[in-house]
Amino acid sequence: MYKIGEYIIYGNDGVCEVENIGVLNIPGIDKQKIYYTLKPVYENGRIFTPIDTSVFMRSLITYEEVQNLIKSIPYIEENKCDEKNSRSLQLYYKNLLQTHECSDLLTLLSGIYDKKAKAINSGKKLGQIDDRFMKAAEGLINDEFSLILGIPREEIGDYIREKIKEYENKQ
Repeated sequence: MYKIGEYIIYGNDGVCEVENIGVLNIPGIDKQKIYYTLKPVYENGRIFTPIDTSVFMRSLITYEEVQNLIKSIPYIEENKCDEKNSRSLQLYYKNLLQTHECSDLLTLLSGIYDKKAKAINSGKKLGQIDDRFMKAAEGLINDEFSLILGIPREEIGDYIREKIKEYENKQ
């Protein structure tokens, strides 16, 4: 069970703070169930979810884990999907996204960034499916890394690029 004040990942809503834990005083809601009241960090509103929900939840990764993930980015296997069938492509991306693991999100992004670079070089645009999943994965990574690193989420991409350069220069 999470604690009040703790930051967690909640499904595809991303980083949320646990604001309260207890029975909800809302008409029509089961008074026997205990709920988390979650406040999305980067969005408005509240999320009320039973503590035994089937929606994915996990604690944030640590600062050290973020640094190790950034170090590993240049070594991410080319695990891209060149699937032309839009359903298969969506399923591939959805499966990576739904693990909620930062390493899988970075794998997804690495493949899409490669596709984007090739598209731009040939005078084309990135496909809508690729673009949608890229934005979703970037949002989840940037939100979590931002809170952990204590920098604005808009600066996460630059931070990652700088760190990769530092690591490469040390080798």
